[in-house]
Amino acid sequence: MDYQSIESPASCYVDFCLVPLGTSSASVATEVAEVQKVLKASGLKYTLHSAGTTVEGPWDEVMKAVGKAHTAVHKSGVVRVQTAMRVGSRTDKTQTAEEKVKRVEDILASGK
Repeated sequence: MDYQSIESPASCYVDFCLVPLGTSSASVATEVAEVQKVLKASGLKYTLHSAGTTVEGPWDEVMKAVGKAHTAVHKSGVVRVQTAMRVGSRTDKTQTAEEKVKRVEDILASGK
């Protein structure tokens, strides 16, 4: 197998939860706000939810944004950051995270 010839998928969505460790507070709101500032500056589409953030776009840009979020939280004084991520990609069609949710809502609304 020629590893160098394998490309990353063109686009993806990542649902991630960045957790600062070793802070003096149980709250992570300040660090979450820093992550949101990074994502806004990235220009990528993202959605904050109660347990993390979903960000979508070109693979390399999404992964870079998650890395920059780590750096921003480190620069705020947090020395250790852990992130759990779920990454999805598909090649048969383009579908946003919002469209994925709407599809399920439509099924529920139809009573099927």
